This record gives sequence, C-alpha cells and structure tokens, in this order.
Amino acid sequence: MADRTDNPTSRNLLGIPETRLPDDFVDVQVAEELVEGERHDVAARHLDSPLAWATLAEDALSDGDEVAAYAYARTGYHRGLDALRRNGWRGQGPIPASHAPNRGFLRALAMLGETSRRLGDQPEADRVTDFLREADPTLLG
Repeated sequence: MADRTDNPTSRNLLGIPETRLPDDFVDVQVAEELVEGERHDVAARHLDSPLAWATLAEDALSDGDEVAAYAYARTGYHRGLDALRRNGWRGQGPIPASHAPNRGFLRALAMLGETSRRLGDQPEADRVTDFLREADPTLLG
C-alpha cells in the first residue's frame, strides 16, 4: 500500500513510464562545451541540442530580444521533442529533470513558456505550464 503521506502532485499517478534521454545524449557534451565555449559556436556545432538552443534563448532574452528568444526556445523545444520520441516518449508522461540528459529539453520548454508569456501568447504559456507540470511537477515549485 502506498504511503498516504506522499505528495500526490509529485507522483506519476497515471503509471506511464518515465522517458529518459540516453546517458550519451548530445546535451551531455554540449553542457561541457558551454563551460568555456561561445554559445553560438557550440549551437552551430550541435544543431540537434535542445540545451544549446535554450542557452541562446536565455541570452537573447537577457539582451531584450524576445522574438529571437522565442525562436531559439521553439527550436530547442522541437529538437527535444524529436529526441524524446526517438527514445520512446509517446506524447505524455514524466520526463524527469533529475536525469541530466533531459534538462536541456526542459530548459528549452521553460524558455518557450516564458517567451510566449512575454510576447502575449498566454494560451501557449499555459500549455507549456501544463506540459512542465506533467513532465516533472518539481519544476514548478
């Protein structure tokens, strides 16, 4: 019997298995390269990396270019969706942030939500919040 003191918002109530990108997913290498590399150069070498695109989105947003940030975030989001689908994700279920290779996708997704909100696309921002909640409820505090 389950421990009734568990927080129900942090459990996978649907029983859908977690999706974990492979331990050698491109974002692992990209994270290392971003420590000392220039973000645009890293992204140009790893166009399939959600993390690379998420960092470009963060930079653009900090520079006040919300449209570029949105475009970068959406690119990272789609690159991440492609990777997740290749690794068994079927459009729902947990994508835990505790698994390091998943974090680039989740970061791009969060940036997509933030840029959508800033650009006035509240329905998209709400969809992203719902997606993040399903992927890993711990991300929303």
